Parts: sequence; C-alpha cells; structure tokens
Amino acid sequence: MNIVMTVAAVFGALIVIQLTVTLVNVLQKGGAYRGGTVDEILGVKASSASAADVEKLSKREMMQLFYAAPAPDFAMLNGEYQAKTLPVGIQAFSVDLFTHHFFGPGRWEGKAFLPERADRGRGYNIFNKNGNISRTRKMDTFIGPSTIDDRPSFHLDYRPHNGGVVRSMHDELRMINPDLFLGMGYMGIGGGSINPAPFLVFGKKGKFVP
Repeated sequence: MNIVMTVAAVFGALIVIQLTVTLVNVLQKGGAYRGGTVDEILGVKASSASAADVEKLSKREMMQLFYAAPAPDFAMLNGEYQAKTLPVGIQAFSVDLFTHHFFGPGRWEGKAFLPERADRGRGYNIFNKNGNISRTRKMDTFIGPSTIDDRPSFHLDYRPHNGGVVRSMHDELRMINPDLFLGMGYMGIGGGSINPAPFLVFGKKGKFVP
C-alpha cells in the first residue's frame, strides 16, 4: 500500500511539474500583437534578413514577428528547404529532444513542399542519421486562418499521414522573405496552439523527391 501511495505521489508531482513548466512556457510567449512591423521587430530590413537575425530574438519577440509577418503565396514554397529549431523558452530542451530523437529517424534537418493545386499540396520532413538521409513524416499543406491569431498562415497538417503523438502535430508558417520563413509548431500533448514552438525554414536545398 505504501509503495502504491508513493508511486501515486511521484506521478502526481511529475504532472504538477509538467503543467507548471508548460504554463511558464506559455507565459514566455508574451501577449497579443503590439503592432510592430517585421522590419521593426527584426531590427533589419525583412528583404535582407537571415536566420541569424531571427535567432537573436527572444521568444516574445519571435511571437511578435510571427504576428506581423504575412502568409507566403502558396506556390512559393516548392522543393526542399533547410530547417532548424529556435531554442527559446523554458521547454526548449524538451522540444529539441523530441524533434531530433523521437520525431523521425535521425536529426531533423529540413522540410519539403509540393503545391499540387492552387491552395492544396503535400510535403515531408528530412532527417539525417549518421549521413543517411530519410524523407518521411509526411503532411498535407494549405493556406487558411491561423489557430494562433486567426490571420492567414501556411499550414502543415500531419493528421492524415501519421499516428501516435505526431498525429496531433500542426505547423504554421509565415514569410520573412522568399528565402526565410518563421514557423510555429504545436501538438495536442503540449497544449496545442496556445503553446507553440518556433522554428525556421530557410535556404532552398533542392527539388521535391516524390
């Protein structure tokens, strides 16, 4: 009986810790859009901005950048791109741990997109394990209202092609410039769209692989 109570107490404590960490992470994204332009938030012209310029921002500033940035034209994202997580917020370590060790077969390195119709397409993620490249974790893509702020976003929907916790994964992209896109990813297990994790898609690498 004591063992059962101890296990239950430990389990309960872990749940409380996880909920507390999630709440702190949500609070770190800051409040609603304050009205700054993409140039003002970045501190440089959006047209010449690089991944390094976005990486200098805090999580709160990255959220403001996402609010300010427009959705890309749907056909703009076509082919394979590099990608990286943005290690901001109290949950940054756990996000990186999941992304590079549990999301796919190896370290996550990119995304690919194929616009098949005017407003619908498909894509996949790119992983590298000891030099072996895998293209998997497929998703459907479309332009539609954001679940984060109701403005148009480029959506990546994992539900049709994946099971487990990845089934609840959803990404949204906004454009900084034609070579740089800011993403927000979220999962049901992490609280959904109230607790997004920022990432970058940048630098077109090559053609979409069927």
